[in-house]
Amino acid sequence: SLSPRLPFSPSAFAVVFGVVGLLLLGAAAAQVVGQVAGFFGGGSALLVALLCAQAAWLRRRAGHPIRGSGGWPVSRLGVRNATHRPGRSVLCITLIAFAVFIIVAVDSFRKDDRAAALDRQSGSGGYALLAESMLPVVHDPNGEEGREALTRGTSAGEARELEGVRFERFRVRPGDDASCLNLYQPRNPKIVAPTDEFLGAGRFAFQSSLAESKEEKENPWLLLRREFADGAVPVIADANSLSYVLHLKLGEDFVLEREGAPVRLRVVGALADSIFQSELLMAEANFKRLFPEQEGARMFLLDVPTAEKAEAVAGTLEERLADFGFDVTRTSERLANFHRVENTFLSTFQTLGGLGLALGTLGLAAVLLRNVLERRRELALLRAVGYGKSHFALMVVAENALLLFCGLLTGTACALLAVAPVVASRGGQLPFASLGALLLAVVASGLIASLLATVAALRSPLLASLRAE
Repeated sequence: SLSPRLPFSPSAFAVVFGVVGLLLLGAAAAQVVGQVAGFFGGGSALLVALLCAQAAWLRRRAGHPIRGSGGWPVSRLGVRNATHRPGRSVLCITLIAFAVFIIVAVDSFRKDDRAAALDRQSGSGGYALLAESMLPVVHDPNGEEGREALTRGTSAGEARELEGVRFERFRVRPGDDASCLNLYQPRNPKIVAPTDEFLGAGRFAFQSSLAESKEEKENPWLLLRREFADGAVPVIADANSLSYVLHLKLGEDFVLEREGAPVRLRVVGALADSIFQSELLMAEANFKRLFPEQEGARMFLLDVPTAEKAEAVAGTLEERLADFGFDVTRTSERLANFHRVENTFLSTFQTLGGLGLALGTLGLAAVLLRNVLERRRELALLRAVGYGKSHFALMVVAENALLLFCGLLTGTACALLAVAPVVASRGGQLPFASLGALLLAVVASGLIASLLATVAALRSPLLASLRAE
């Protein structure tokens, strides 16, 4: 039967959305628009364009008659059966494509904790260890006096373990946890103050900042030295904590209540996925002026020569500085704790996408079964002229495979385009194993559905259908 005419041309829609998608991808590549918005919008537009193109292809008039013998002509006949009800076929492809698009796109944002811990622009800043103490450490562990106090009473082996280790000190004002591990919006966030040497090192990657000068753009940490006419104090926060916990934007103020007059903290920079998700960072000069009662350093980042040496250094410091309540952890473990919460939310969205994919696969089986039941007379006639059970199975499997692979390939290709900036920022790494296993499971379930449809077709009363024909 002929399918109803649509009030629009799928081919025209395919061209329009295809052009829009390519323009968005080009604008994002040229940095005319934001890369995330441009690539995701371009990938979504191309997804719609490909679905429209497939709708136009399924609605085309049949070509030349199928001739020949063997499995290939029978498979072509099964593929042509997908055009029997093109609306149903397009619906199945669309459900599978959108579900795969969501699953692949969401999975690409999953954080990988195996990133190199010594990369100066990573979330750890190249520091292998992070240490916190209950009591403040007044001496500089990098200076001669501080290093002598640190190694006093240690064995020669323990002293060698600390050779080449550099300490970055942070003054700390205790407060509420500002990371995703806190279920409530902090009113009194924890504030830490690095040294001027740390600010000049230019470690960690920034997602965004208020940098204007060339020096600030090259090293946004220098923004902490800014002075605002209205008396606001510049601070830097992690981008995730800023958006989802503090609910602030770049350039906005956070009013910190304290004894005396409240302090307005102005966000001048946002770090990209860093170990500083629990606190706000402030210049040491401003910290001393606002919180003079907080003396010494209570937080340290340790620059270790090699990752293999980190475990030994951690054990030595915890033993030698036990009187200060020294607690040393790997920066990779701290990041993993933050990522675990984010990945849980991503898994939730991915589960919803998997549910959509399961519904799409079940819908595909229902469409195949209905198509087979509607074509019982045709199948009965084919059976009468010599087609066997294997031919029917091959036709149904070919029709199912066409719809299944069209949906999988369309959704996967467009999702990879949409998340290209994210993949590039991770060094081109994608969880191919998990995605491949998921897609193979979908293919297997789809093929099983086609076999069930074949069994239903063979059990239907073909003789009665042939008599009606």
